Amino acid sequence: MAHRLDALDKKILKLIAEDARIPFLEVARVCNVSGAAIHQRIQKLTSLGIIKGSQFVIDPEKIGYETCAYIGLFLKNPEHFDRVVEELKKIPEVVECHYTTGGFDMFIKIYARNNHHLLNIIHDQLQPLGLSRSETVISFNAAIERQLPVTDFPVDED
Repeated sequence: MAHRLDALDKKILKLIAEDARIPFLEVARVCNVSGAAIHQRIQKLTSLGIIKGSQFVIDPEKIGYETCAYIGLFLKNPEHFDRVVEELKKIPEVVECHYTTGGFDMFIKIYARNNHHLLNIIHDQLQPLGLSRSETVISFNAAIERQLPVTDFPVDED
């Protein structure tokens, strides 16, 4: 469900999306409101689920995970979705899992140290989950990797 945001909410989101470490007092200065007002708005945006926290982004390749792969999973028993998702959560190399339209039952993103490690994950950890088959695509490089821009969503002018 989309929430209606006013111009101040939008400005705050734009600033913190550009730099999650920007101090609230700096956001307040740019927005020309008090630090308390910014703190209150951030709490509101968080409680609405618009802001899902903040985190440091680690470059997987820099810590030895050189292979990024997307794998379409075909389940023998698609009614076991929930059980399979719970098992996928236990595999640290699985960083995303999506229910999708099209031919796949699920679509996952994995980081592995190399192709041999990826093969071991597929053979030893994914296949036992009840796959009829899988299709793997290895990413050579992410040409675009970003958040949704904070400029092009509706603003409530009330």
